[in-house]
Amino acid sequence: MTRRQLIGSSVAAWAAAGLPASPAPTGRLKQSVSRWCYKDIPLDQLCAAAARIGLKGIDLLAPADYDIPRRHGLRCTMGYAADIMTIPNGLNRPENHAAIEKAFRVGIPQAAKSDVPNVIAFSGNRRGISDEEGAANTVAGLNRVKRIAEDYGVTICIELLNSKVDHPDYMADHTAWGVTVAEQVNSPRVKLLYDIYHMQIMEGDLIDTIRRNIKWIGHFHTGGVPGRHNLDEAQEVNWRAIARTIADLKFQGYFAHEFVPQGDPLPALRDAVRTCTV
Repeated sequence: MTRRQLIGSSVAAWAAAGLPASPAPTGRLKQSVSRWCYKDIPLDQLCAAAARIGLKGIDLLAPADYDIPRRHGLRCTMGYAADIMTIPNGLNRPENHAAIEKAFRVGIPQAAKSDVPNVIAFSGNRRGISDEEGAANTVAGLNRVKRIAEDYGVTICIELLNSKVDHPDYMADHTAWGVTVAEQVNSPRVKLLYDIYHMQIMEGDLIDTIRRNIKWIGHFHTGGVPGRHNLDEAQEVNWRAIARTIADLKFQGYFAHEFVPQGDPLPALRDAVRTCTV
């Protein structure tokens, strides 16, 4: 039996024995889960399990998979709409802008058609340019595409990532840089993807930072620090306090789990959902 088959059979058995017959409550936050963290589970199975756990959607799907969650009463909560844009090669380079705009002119309407509320974007790596120049370039690139997002009601979310451990040289590695860009673009359809795992590594001060900048945050990602594993006692973030803070701010977007589970994957996901139900 392959690892994929083993996980599939384990998932099916656990689902039959351990999942409630109806969705569990997820409190004031709309929680979802990132697809890539559960890549060994067929997407249909993951969607079925997510729905029973009480999740509202699946994060980070390609267009070909946008409609699969809808079979289970979910939605794709964050989509890939511009494959030309990657973590190292993004909006901070003017030479990329035309290709990104062309991709979004196709990808954003496609996302809207499938009721995908958000699409992901990246700053790109510094590669020797200053943060100020990169921010100005990113603003210029977003100004080219923000009207597309506004017209279709889809939010472009620039992801904040750490450059200390996982993504060396990535430019959007502090909240202040992302907020500067979002303020200058000044569109209701251009926000930040605030990844709590990455920002804990880079700057900490999570609760106050979220409170000060919630206006510019369109989406959240989770992940235990260190290691990006389960949201449990083996790591340093107080997830219940974070979740309560975000809920108290009346956040209406999605709070997506993006951790690589250790042990049985779906029980780890279920436990994370419970931890963050406030």
